[in-house]
Amino acid sequence: MSIRIICLGKTRESWIKQGIAEYQKRLNPGWKVEWQELRDVSLKETDSIEKVKGREAEVIRKAIPDTDYVIALDERGKSYDSISFAHLIRGVMQDKSIAFIIGGVYGLDKAIIDRADMHLSFSAFTFPHQLIRLILIEQLYRCQTIVSGKTYHY
Repeated sequence: MSIRIICLGKTRESWIKQGIAEYQKRLNPGWKVEWQELRDVSLKETDSIEKVKGREAEVIRKAIPDTDYVIALDERGKSYDSISFAHLIRGVMQDKSIAFIIGGVYGLDKAIIDRADMHLSFSAFTFPHQLIRLILIEQLYRCQTIVSGKTYHY
């Protein structure tokens, strides 16, 4: 099974791109991780943040395969330690492909939160949406090392 990371906007910071590339390279080919960067929606003077999030939700919803197990990254989601998260991901991957959803600068619309099979929080802190991409790919690499018994985590 595969992992898809669906996110809004491009990763702009070179150091974030380098970090993502490094962990992507380290991942075993058995853990196929695809990135799907969708066009973000700009806030116009006449728009509300909720309207922007609603338009982003339409774009995201079209990118989510119906058969994927959807994990929405949200600060109000459930937190896991790395070992529990690794076993959870391994278990889901045995049956389905996974789509992680990272919102834009204003977060995710309720429609995407409602569509998700799981809500995941990496912290009670709010992180920039580009930085969370690096954190997510590192955690996926960490998951892989945990379930394969490598010493990276320990």
